[in-house]
Amino acid sequence: MGGFFGVASKRPCRTDLFYGVDYNSHMGTRRAGLATYDSEDHRFCRSIHSLESTYFRTKFEKELDKFHGHTGIGVISDTDPQPIIINSHLGKYAIVTVAKICNIDELERKLLEQGVHFGELSSGKTNQTELVALLINQGATFKEGIENVYDKIEGSCSMLILTEHSIIAARDRLGRTPIIIGSKDGAYAATSESSAFPNLDYTPLRDLGPGEIVEFTEESINVIREPGDEMQVCSFLWAYYGFPTSCYEGRNVEEARFTSGFEMGRKDDTEVDCACGIPDSGVGMALGYAAGKGVPYHRCICKYTPTWPRSFTPSDQSLRDLVAKMKLIPNRAMLNGKRALFCDDSIVRGTQLNDNVHTLFECGAKEVHMRIASPPLIYGCKYIGFTSSKSDMELLTRRIIGELEGDPNAHLEEYARTDSPRYKAMVEKIRERFGLTSLKFNSIETLVAAIGLPKCKVCTHCFDGTSHF
Repeated sequence: MGGFFGVASKRPCRTDLFYGVDYNSHMGTRRAGLATYDSEDHRFCRSIHSLESTYFRTKFEKELDKFHGHTGIGVISDTDPQPIIINSHLGKYAIVTVAKICNIDELERKLLEQGVHFGELSSGKTNQTELVALLINQGATFKEGIENVYDKIEGSCSMLILTEHSIIAARDRLGRTPIIIGSKDGAYAATSESSAFPNLDYTPLRDLGPGEIVEFTEESINVIREPGDEMQVCSFLWAYYGFPTSCYEGRNVEEARFTSGFEMGRKDDTEVDCACGIPDSGVGMALGYAAGKGVPYHRCICKYTPTWPRSFTPSDQSLRDLVAKMKLIPNRAMLNGKRALFCDDSIVRGTQLNDNVHTLFECGAKEVHMRIASPPLIYGCKYIGFTSSKSDMELLTRRIIGELEGDPNAHLEEYARTDSPRYKAMVEKIRERFGLTSLKFNSIETLVAAIGLPKCKVCTHCFDGTSHF
């Protein structure tokens, strides 16, 4: 998906910028970039690195001294190389985005027909952050230009813009991805993850609202576009992507995971000896399940973090399969003879589950039960870039539906409805496929209730196909 951090400070900003961006590292795995503006030398400094072979910190530590200035922005990106630096009638500026632009080909064609040229390419394709900048440049002001982005793109786009005088933060028109504002003595900051704030001594002030645009310096923050009423914040932030200590819309990630697990455990009549979370995002749910069910929480499987990042990091599927297998180490002593129940955030392609279940039985588990924090992923995401954003046919559920119906697009509404006959047949087929003793998914209603926002404010398209452009 991606995450960003921007800071305006009375002191040199590079330390806060470096660690603030680093605290967004779990949000993306492909590229990272930093940009600062030095008001004394009147120049921007920028650096971009690949993260596919190592982590953010190792790429930027040695060059931090070159980032002079009191304002800066940075990004962890799963898409294009950024920040990019633009010279336009609005002035010089650097920009980072967290975006997924579904109609990028159409917008590119229209801009080319207008005589606009693209200078940045990413793997031979248009750099979507540059496309956003070109749309901004069509406005007479930054506000007007950002509103042009809101009007033109299908998908989502949140952004930070570093100008020669300030930082502009603009949240996606429907608030699909978050921006949180924080402050400390002599500084303001904006970030995708509120977990970036505590160790840097920032106090979270508030979330930007959907479509809201603010401009801030080290001394003040001003609203230049009021938020809209309609919101479709991604529910998967709480189920998977969000860091446990982060809050969006005032709702804490770990609290939501615990609550959803507690409700599932309280209602589940399956007899088990212990509950265990699949690290990392399944741990909060499993702790809640254990509390609701009244069984102990055991660490039956642990994640080896020093060298194995997330399973979808490599671009090659065979390497993803290898990482999925190697990063999780079962604990035979805790598994042997146990009826063990595991909690995980989702099942996307089934890569990790396919490897792990066989291993758990080999390590002596008497039974292996699986509980999933999110409902089955029936639809690929059209709005933000994350794991299930691949084509619908890559989703395990669609392959199963194809086997059951002869058509992977048949009766999707019924398969998405919890406890319908087709839903039950799909879940049973998945259970059989992986050799699980039992398998259950959370319902949309339980997930939304755990998040604590009205259903109309939360995007659940991946689960029920609800669409809002």
